[in-house]
Amino acid sequence: MASSLTKDSVRPETPGTGKTFFGHPRGLATLFMTEMWERFSYYGMKALLPLYLVAPGGLHLSAATATAIYSVYLSLVYLLALPGGWFADRVLGPRKTVAVAGAVIMLGHLTLALPSAGTFYAGLGLVAIGSGLLKANISTMVGHLYDGPEDPRRDGGFTVFYIGINLGAFAAPLVIGTVGENVNWHLGFALAAVGMALGLAQFLLGSRHLDARSNVVPTPLSAEEKARTLRKSAFWAAVAVVFYAVVGFSGHYTLNWLLVPITIAGLLIPVMVIARIKRDRELSRVEQSKMSAYIWFFVAAAVFWMIYDQGGSTVSLFADSSAKNTVFGWDFPVSWYQSVNPVMIMAFAPLFAWMWLALARRGKEPSTAVKFAMGLVLIGASFFLFLVPLGIADGGHKAAAMWLVGIYFVQTVGELTLSPVGLSVTTKMAPAKYASQMMGVWFLAVTAGDATTGLLSIAGVDLNKTGIVALQAVLAVLAGAAVWMYRRKVKELMGDVH
Repeated sequence: MASSLTKDSVRPETPGTGKTFFGHPRGLATLFMTEMWERFSYYGMKALLPLYLVAPGGLHLSAATATAIYSVYLSLVYLLALPGGWFADRVLGPRKTVAVAGAVIMLGHLTLALPSAGTFYAGLGLVAIGSGLLKANISTMVGHLYDGPEDPRRDGGFTVFYIGINLGAFAAPLVIGTVGENVNWHLGFALAAVGMALGLAQFLLGSRHLDARSNVVPTPLSAEEKARTLRKSAFWAAVAVVFYAVVGFSGHYTLNWLLVPITIAGLLIPVMVIARIKRDRELSRVEQSKMSAYIWFFVAAAVFWMIYDQGGSTVSLFADSSAKNTVFGWDFPVSWYQSVNPVMIMAFAPLFAWMWLALARRGKEPSTAVKFAMGLVLIGASFFLFLVPLGIADGGHKAAAMWLVGIYFVQTVGELTLSPVGLSVTTKMAPAKYASQMMGVWFLAVTAGDATTGLLSIAGVDLNKTGIVALQAVLAVLAGAAVWMYRRKVKELMGDVH
């Protein structure tokens, strides 16, 4: 694939000139709207997923199995972000990869809409593949809009982008969740396909405003590399088909034959990828130092997401079975809890963006390490708060909805101190050689966290038990304390990245 820039790919304006989007390059509007609709489809499906898995009218599985499937699915989505970044770096470039991803995601949601358990799992697989292709690359294209790591608008741009994510995530449960729970599960999944179709159309129409670098294939595969990659892919695909055919026809197949390998991969691959990058002798001493600092952020993020993503599984299933899902006497669908976090993100993200900028002007902005430490302590505090409704339920009563809203509120504040900052610092610290792939590495932290949750569920651990919830809360607070204690060392390793 040619990597040269064509006339059509030259961006129409440079940062700081021409029309802007809330003071940012116009290309941010395209990525904002594309991500908003893609997140509408993704979060709508995700809000329905655990409820559909346990519902008598759905797959009617146990809560532990539903949590395992949900966690392993999320783990797979973020695991595939790494090959998604590789595919953009070596084959199509970020812009074309995102277009392909949108089509695959739309097909996946249409497959989920079919009333069959077999096609349902196939649909989950397609959505995971498409999401993996899209996630790393669309965030990388946001980074392309700015003039290097030192552009003062960069963190603010990612925060605005984050609002787009959460605008779609807020509307999705209210629309898709309501239809899925109250009308028909599969009609809800079909609405998710409509959302992705709108996102794909928006991207194709507005891609002319993106930075020229988004159309470049940084390190295209040679003919020999393409042939070798195809041979290896075909070989491992054949091995998987033969293995599962033997297991299936012998009568030994259970869902764990699929879940356990993905879970183990979700734990091992992040470690292997980080180790491979650290051992790369082509990286300069400065890049190696930055990668050493990045490991701290990676581990911290894995602990954070392990707890945070249980808001859609452990907490949601608790709400389904043990909470009074009412407001002023009016019942609402359980899936609506998933709109609480994004509406709070939209309310508080501009405040955080303004706060970081105001503190930076005064030379008092917390370092990235301190922000991460704050996020970990807050996510731990959210699960300490979760102990209250768990205690109420253990006493034979239904917990009030506001207890759960409180959990999501604390998690939201923690998310705003860690997630947008993590996206930004990843683009700043990425070695030039790994470009789009480093954003995939960031998402592997989510993979590791969700894989841990999935492994616990597969092992039969009841994540709604007081002791387990308290243990996770303590782990997060201790991790936050460790990051804070070593913040000066981490800052030193980061070099010129602030």
